[in-house]
Amino acid sequence: MPKVVVIGSANRDLTCRLDRLPQLGETVSGGEFYTSFGGKGANQAVAAHRVGAEVRLLAKVGCDRNGDAIIEHLEALGLATDGILRDGSHHSGVALIMVDRTGNNAIGVAPGSNWHLTVEDIHGAQSLISWGEVVLAQLEVPLVTVREGLRFAKDNGLVTILNPAPARPLSEEILSLADILTPNETEAGSLTGASVWDVDEAAQAGKRLLESGAGQVIVTLGRKGACWIHKDFVQTFPSFPVASVDSTAAGDAFNGALACAVAEGRPMHEAIRFASAAGAVAVTRRGAQDSLPTRDEIDDLLEGSQ
Repeated sequence: MPKVVVIGSANRDLTCRLDRLPQLGETVSGGEFYTSFGGKGANQAVAAHRVGAEVRLLAKVGCDRNGDAIIEHLEALGLATDGILRDGSHHSGVALIMVDRTGNNAIGVAPGSNWHLTVEDIHGAQSLISWGEVVLAQLEVPLVTVREGLRFAKDNGLVTILNPAPARPLSEEILSLADILTPNETEAGSLTGASVWDVDEAAQAGKRLLESGAGQVIVTLGRKGACWIHKDFVQTFPSFPVASVDSTAAGDAFNGALACAVAEGRPMHEAIRFASAAGAVAVTRRGAQDSLPTRDEIDDLLEGSQ
């Protein structure tokens, strides 16, 4: 079984589904409210688990009811929780999400304990990290922690995947620790200072990120597909035609599935297509972790698109 270690966040999500997203200063009433579980780290760990990986998640939650609920939820899904640390000084992370009828969303996060996952926590989890074959990280925990986790993984021969989300400035040092960098169009634009609206612009942004140290880059473009930028070539991948309901965890589905496929040793073009199908299935359902697909669902979509 492929082994994936995820270093990242775990949240309780509070979601309001609306007819449309409010403009600045506006209140839109008539919504539907529900709670679920999220955080990019936990989402990607669940995504990798659902498609067949054995997963360890290194994250930190508070000693509160939300922290208890997050751990109980992950255990119920069959994930090991020995890497979930408790923080007695800060609340568990909470995300406030608004989703419109077409699946577009706006998200605000109170990170709480996620911002207190430390370099020392990485040092204390070295045996957990070195157990894996692929290490996947995002940017909802401190950058120094991400850097230390990726550095330790590379020093121990693991493949590193960095999903630079949410968008933040990154040094060449951190970019050079990513064997695979997976920004969406917004994040690619933020990292390079250029607009990224289509495949050609994604390719140019990817080349700049390679020059900044990334091993290879995959820019996800939603309905416009994905663009894989390698030092020797650029390859594009079309999107899958699906009815979008909620795009909340599409990127997390992509990254978790990609990590699993890479740990399985699949060729990269096959891994990207598998991950793209995972993201496509995810947008057809509400919520974050509730929307993440199984391997059978991804395979069905891949077979139906041939």
